[in-house]
Amino acid sequence: MLTFLGFAMIATFLVLIMMKKMSPIAALVLIPALFCVFAGKGAHLGDYVIDGVGKLAPTAAMLMFAIVYFGVMIDVGLFDPIVRGILCFCKADPMRVVVGTAVLAAIVSLDGDGSTTFMITVSAMYPLYKRLGLSLVVMTGVAATANGVMNTLPWGGPTARAATALKLDAGDIFVPMIPALAAGLVCVFVLAYVLGLRERRRVGALALPGAVDDEKAAGSVEAVADVEASAGAELLVVAGTGATGSGATTSGTTASGAASASGAGSAGGAGGAGGAGGAASTVPVAEEDGFQGLDPHRATLRPRLYWFNAALTVGLLTAMIMELLPIPVLFLLGAALALTVNYPNMADQKARIAAHADNVLNVAGMVFAAAVFTGVLSGTGMVKDMAGWLVSAIPDGMGPHMALVTGLLSLPLTYFMSNDGFYFGVLPVLAEAGAAHGVSPLEIARASLVGQALHMSSPLVPAVYVLVGMAKVEFGDHTRFTVKWAALTSLVVLGAGMLFGII
Repeated sequence: MLTFLGFAMIATFLVLIMMKKMSPIAALVLIPALFCVFAGKGAHLGDYVIDGVGKLAPTAAMLMFAIVYFGVMIDVGLFDPIVRGILCFCKADPMRVVVGTAVLAAIVSLDGDGSTTFMITVSAMYPLYKRLGLSLVVMTGVAATANGVMNTLPWGGPTARAATALKLDAGDIFVPMIPALAAGLVCVFVLAYVLGLRERRRVGALALPGAVDDEKAAGSVEAVADVEASAGAELLVVAGTGATGSGATTSGTTASGAASASGAGSAGGAGGAGGAGGAASTVPVAEEDGFQGLDPHRATLRPRLYWFNAALTVGLLTAMIMELLPIPVLFLLGAALALTVNYPNMADQKARIAAHADNVLNVAGMVFAAAVFTGVLSGTGMVKDMAGWLVSAIPDGMGPHMALVTGLLSLPLTYFMSNDGFYFGVLPVLAEAGAAHGVSPLEIARASLVGQALHMSSPLVPAVYVLVGMAKVEFGDHTRFTVKWAALTSLVVLGAGMLFGII
């Protein structure tokens, strides 16, 4: 009975979210509360919720102060050189923009924090996507999938959980998995390239003003900022590869103001006669919809403190990796120090905190709402019964292949469950079943990392709400677009692991 209710609760939640019948935060609270009553344990709902909140409170604190810390680092310009390099590569070409999104997300993901990755990636790339009329769900999908692959770093969380649950060394789990994870990252870049080509065909080949003759200006942060600041800015729109006839010129409107929150975007492409010279026509661009990009002249920059901020960030990440203090404490101290040194004036400190308050509130609220969902799942025993049912459903003949089974199960289970629920509740059961057939716990632990590319788009991952919130994309639209590509990436990691004999 609990097994059925558990799967029904998850299915109901996902259907309502994807059909946009309920907001994620309302669904995370009301659906599990209703199913808790159906399970006949409504009297214990308060205990389950309090237990869930207690377990997730450190995560909420970590995310709150991580958002403030890295938000301040973005404000002061710490990541501007990386962003500038990515934008120089992009050159306002849709294909390059999408690939640049994947590269930027992968690089920033080295810090092990999804919220940071999404904040920096969206801050840098959102203005380009809007100005060029590109699909915003492409940006969120590529960023989330790239971050999911990189989330397997030992300090990212899943590897440490697997090591703790099975009493193994994190290095023994992660290091042999590097070739398979590299294959997954290559898959993300190839996916970004294909999606970029599709966007190029859809909207045409685009360039920022002055980009046709000056490639350096086209890719610079300054060029993008100038477009952002100018009310009469224009885009040069040249026929894409999908246009009929080479050298044809088209004119149309970009999606700067017309692109929907789902990232649909409207492309130019309404007819225009082509000339032999292939001259480009200009198209006016609407004002940005309130989103502030990385303006290279913003008042919050602190160039004189650049190396202090860089050293502080490196020191913070080093302390995280070495586990000198709990991560929430490190980010709390780091945020306080960054605010005090960069903005000694109290009014400036309040302004910086207020600037990031929306993200903090959204993520913290989502974490505590998810505490209701996970609290009911574990408190009622649904998770335990679901895991037991799945393990018992595995044919005896698959026993020697438990690593493969674990890898396949990690896709749906890490999507529908929190990482804690999967690694501490399900993984030990799978490892025990594998040990009975001579399968090493190390192989089981490595296989359990396969589903992380998909996990990062789970409705139970708070960081994903930073991503869709900043990108102004509906969570249901992001889910519909991303799940298939993230699952494909996870399967590539699994296939590479099997091919290289790692799993």
